Amino acid sequence: MIQWFPGHMVKARREIEENIKLVDIVIVLLDARAPMACRNPELEKMIRQKSLIMVLNKIDLADAQAASRSKEHLKKQGYLVAAMDSAHCRGSKRVLDLTKQVYAPLAEMMLRKGRRVRPVRVMVVGVPNVGKSTFLNCLAGRKMARVGEKPGVTRGKQWLRIREDIELLDTPGLMWPKIEDEKQGLKLALLNIIGENAYQEYNVALYLVELLKERHPDVLRERYRVQNVDLPVEDILAAIAASRGLLQKGGQPDLDKVSRLVLQEYRRGTMGSISLE
Repeated sequence: MIQWFPGHMVKARREIEENIKLVDIVIVLLDARAPMACRNPELEKMIRQKSLIMVLNKIDLADAQAASRSKEHLKKQGYLVAAMDSAHCRGSKRVLDLTKQVYAPLAEMMLRKGRRVRPVRVMVVGVPNVGKSTFLNCLAGRKMARVGEKPGVTRGKQWLRIREDIELLDTPGLMWPKIEDEKQGLKLALLNIIGENAYQEYNVALYLVELLKERHPDVLRERYRVQNVDLPVEDILAAIAASRGLLQKGGQPDLDKVSRLVLQEYRRGTMGSISLE
C-alpha cells in the first residue's frame, strides 16, 4: 500500500495561490507515460483562470499510441497540448509556438494602449521528477539568467529570463499530486515521482511485471529470458532474478535486488517505450 503524505503541500499551495496572479500563462508538465496520474484537480482548479498549456514530457519514453490518446483526451477537455523530449530537446518549438499564440491577444492590447510589449510571464508546475529543470534548459538553449524583481510586483519574487521574449517566475516548491487510489500511487512510484520511503519496491515491481505480462510479454521473454510468461507475477520476478544471477546464498532469488533492477530499467527507458495508461 502506498503511504504518502507530503509535508510541503500547504506551503506549495500557498505559493501558487500568491504567484498565479503575476503570470500570463501556466505550463503544466506531465509525465507522458502516465499523464492522468500526474494531474492534480486541486492544482488545476487553482490555476484555471489562467491560460494553460499541458506538456507531455518524456515523450520518448512513452508508447506512441498511448501518448496520442492522452493528447486527444486533453484536447477534448479544451486544453492546448504539446509533447516534449526534453532530454534531447525535441518538441520545444511547439511549446514556444503555443506560448506565443496564447500571449498574442494580450500583446496586441498592450500595443493598442501605446505600451511596450513586455516578455510573456510563465509559471511551470508539475510533480517531482517530471523533468522541470531539463525542460527549462531546453527552452532556454543556454544557462538561464535571473532578471531580478519587477516593478509593481511583490518584492522578493525572482524571475528567470529563459528567452528574450519569455520570463519564468521562479517559485520554490511544487504542487504534489493527491493520491486518489492505490493504482495511481503505484504509477507514481514506478515513475519515481514519490519518495522511496513511501512504498515497497517489491510491490511496485510486481505491478510492473503484471503490466509487462499483460501488454508487453515479449519484454519478459526477450530481455529477461522468462520462458513461461503465464506464471504468477511473483514467480516471473523470481525468474528474472535467476536469469540475471541475482541470487542469495542457497540459490534463493534476491527479491530486493531484482525489484530495484526492473524499476531502474523501466525508469531509464531501457525496456523500451512503455506507458502506464
